[in-house]
Amino acid sequence: MSQFELTGSRLDDWWQRVSTDPRAARAWRWGPPALVLGVAAATRLIGLDQPHDLVFDETYYVKDSWTLLHLGYEGRWGPDPDPAFASGIVDTYDADPAFVAHPPLGKWVIALGLAAFGAVDPTGWRIAVALCGLLLVAGTMLLAHLLFRSTVLTTLAGFLLAIDGAGIVMSRVALLDGVLALFVLAGVIAIVLDRRQAARRLGDWVARRREAGRPTDWGPVLWARPWLVAAGLAFGAASAVKWSGLYVLAAFGVVAVLSELSLRRRAGIHFWVSGTVLRQAPASFLLLVPIAAAVHLASWTGWFVTDGGYARHWVEEGGTAWSGPLAWVPTAFQNWWHYQSLMYGYHVNEHDPHPYQANPLGWLLMLRPTSMYYADHGDGTASAILDIGNPLIWWAGAAALVAVAVVAVRKLLRREPAWAEGVILAGVAAGWLPWMLYLGRTVFWFYTIVFEPYLLLAIVAVAGYLLGRASDPERRRRAGIITVGVVAGLALLLSLFFLPLWVGLDAPLWFQRLHYWFPSWI
Repeated sequence: MSQFELTGSRLDDWWQRVSTDPRAARAWRWGPPALVLGVAAATRLIGLDQPHDLVFDETYYVKDSWTLLHLGYEGRWGPDPDPAFASGIVDTYDADPAFVAHPPLGKWVIALGLAAFGAVDPTGWRIAVALCGLLLVAGTMLLAHLLFRSTVLTTLAGFLLAIDGAGIVMSRVALLDGVLALFVLAGVIAIVLDRRQAARRLGDWVARRREAGRPTDWGPVLWARPWLVAAGLAFGAASAVKWSGLYVLAAFGVVAVLSELSLRRRAGIHFWVSGTVLRQAPASFLLLVPIAAAVHLASWTGWFVTDGGYARHWVEEGGTAWSGPLAWVPTAFQNWWHYQSLMYGYHVNEHDPHPYQANPLGWLLMLRPTSMYYADHGDGTASAILDIGNPLIWWAGAAALVAVAVVAVRKLLRREPAWAEGVILAGVAAGWLPWMLYLGRTVFWFYTIVFEPYLLLAIVAVAGYLLGRASDPERRRRAGIITVGVVAGLALLLSLFFLPLWVGLDAPLWFQRLHYWFPSWI
């Protein structure tokens, strides 16, 4: 039984029946997560075609995706194309290239929905991102299961994401960040699975060496690590959606090395530090980073195989070709590299003020959410899409993050494994802390969707602490169950209150105003 499973005097008989009946156990294992996915599907897919307007940065990504689908690169649109596009006139682009600030993979994902449903129906604009949002809920539950081995905590992780505003809004608008979050989560899951596989293989290797009376020395170099390769594919895909995926690749590359150190020390390998740093770490780097780079480069295939992309013929048109030892590099790659330098220059110099820009220091407290859409109908009603999280969930998440950090430090001081806590903290840090380097840059709160799954897992970890173990006193376990249940119930009620502002439903103006708790939320 998992240390986090609910047990108590009134639940013992029920749990005994479930654990001994295969059909009941299977229903318990799969039923609650399936119900959560149903809730997530409803909040992400129903009414996806509303509003019938390009909202916020959909004006870039939807139209860029449409031209990618037809040209292989992002084409230029005429003046004020959005009203015509929303009305079904979707051919007002031309073959002239447009400068874009992000790699193409996220727009190719959006293009899959456009290819399936067309560009006239807004469902085609958003369906691919909505499905990514649904998969994000499923992936969060999978990661929770891998870390906690508890149906209760697995279900709670998915439930929190299924009902939270950030997850809902970023699944219902065709922006890149929901796609980025999914690829990042896939990479993290692969890192967790790689650790589990590596632990088994190291244990077997040490056992064989000891049976043969041979020293363990520095340990083996494990090259056959398919999950590490899968992590490289996923993190490479993340960086091919937005460059910020590179931060996650770097962070979890470090996590993989630290994990290897821990595994080798626990397995009894004599030179576990030098064996990790000098032998396994270089091999892991080759299994992770070059594959990620190859995926990123492959995402630009449409740009390479066509002639019309931005800066596609920069050298031929008078740009400075590489010389000396790099003169052999193909011109197409030199053109591509120049394009990347232009994109980098754009990102580091983007300081244009925006009414909804949000300083990263205030992200966890939701000091400045993002208004994606607002329409006053003139009859005392309005519809809005406000990208803001459930306040109870996010503020509890900020507190839970501190608790998880404290628990992790205490475990490490006692030389106990803190793997679950480490994954949670690394996930939040990789998605949040790099933005502290750009406090003057124009950034937005909706970037938080990339690390939201790990923030929610912090809440889940604290819930696990509260629920306790089967050996804990019954009074303590009952108090934990009540506390977790009450908080989850209040979170659900608060989500129902905010739901109209997350999905763009028409509502009276007085009802809209009830949600603006602080002036910065307007």
